[in-house]
Amino acid sequence: MIEVEGLSKLYPTGRGRGVLALYDASFTARPGRIFGLLGPNGAGKTTTLRILSTVLRPTAGRARVLGHDVAEEPELVRRKIGFLSGSTGVYERMTAREMVEYFGRLYDMPEDRLQERVEELLDLLEARSFADRLCGRLSTGQRQKVSIARAIVHDPPVLIFDEPTSGLDILVARGVVDFVASLKGGDRTVLVSTHIMSEAERLCDDVAIIHGGIVLQTGPVEELKERAGKTTIEDLFFDVVRGAVDRASRAELPVAPEPAPEPGPEPDPGAGGAS
Repeated sequence: MIEVEGLSKLYPTGRGRGVLALYDASFTARPGRIFGLLGPNGAGKTTTLRILSTVLRPTAGRARVLGHDVAEEPELVRRKIGFLSGSTGVYERMTAREMVEYFGRLYDMPEDRLQERVEELLDLLEARSFADRLCGRLSTGQRQKVSIARAIVHDPPVLIFDEPTSGLDILVARGVVDFVASLKGGDRTVLVSTHIMSEAERLCDDVAIIHGGIVLQTGPVEELKERAGKTTIEDLFFDVVRGAVDRASRAELPVAPEPAPEPGPEPDPGAGGAS
């Protein structure tokens, strides 16, 4: 389970000023379901996920992953998550197979289990045809599949995907979406951010709609659509965001507080942490 309570993140810009990328966000992502963080580019999605993965420290509020506080127990959190970010990369001089094996060993996976898991992922991601090709010679879509495999090789109970189909062609993107959908179930919690509403429609059981760093609505998809009288997530999203823009123009939304002191240096996720 992922629990977010009053989470805020301020990026100082100097002279007592700052950019408030996230303000007082709260939501809960539960096991056996896929939770979608929906918003346009710059809405605060990536900031939220980087806090949950312990890459960033929050300025205010708290977040817990399986009961562990992301700021106070980051090493425990990193062992429990798989994190795919927009900057997750590959080592060009390793083959796809070597890349996944390398990250499995960083998580101290037993060698026999690691080899089983690598073979399993090569099949699930339809990556066997390029498994022994250098990553530097892979296409964008193939690289993304390797990045997904390295993020989840240790089979963590919490999976966090930040815009997993960004930059992919339609065929590869569809395959990635289908793969993420297949991860749902059991005790696994899946959190995915996207600005593509068709993907959200395909994947999400629950959503939080975020705009301008503020979570505007959160809850089960069908419940939110029924309450708003909408039949699709896209219609719901535009209705919620349009209403927020209108209220902001009338100064009805919260105003960013004065910059608060920034915590210490951001932690390094480290070799044993989220990729």
